[in-house]
Amino acid sequence: MSEPYSVRLTVRGYETDVQGHVNQAVYINYAEHARWSLLQAAGVTQAELIGRGVGPVGLETTIRYRRELLAGDEIDVTCAFEWGGGKTFRIRQTITKADGTLAAEVDAVGGLLDLKARKLVDDPREIFEDLSKAPELFGF
Repeated sequence: MSEPYSVRLTVRGYETDVQGHVNQAVYINYAEHARWSLLQAAGVTQAELIGRGVGPVGLETTIRYRRELLAGDEIDVTCAFEWGGGKTFRIRQTITKADGTLAAEVDAVGGLLDLKARKLVDDPREIFEDLSKAPELFGF
């Protein structure tokens, strides 16, 4: 298995709370940023998804906080898709400080919503494979 896709970010001061560490909601933004960065790196654009009549949706997200993040910390956010045979897929992510300290683990379940029928498409993997110029980023 190859290394998961990763993007480096810097924690900004306005993302912290009164305790001085990153606010819990911001972890979801970091995870979402990495997901969209992966799609972009794979050549999948929002316009192409909309053109196919679909849009990614989050169905469940679990965050395990391991160490606090502070303003100025450099972090790496990974993103790895896991595929089953149904309408959904898993995305496993880690948020790690530049020194290698694990700060959080994010596990999500997602799908592709048919924008007209307002239901999940039967095989999201097929659409991502078709649109992707770098399918290995999706674990194909």
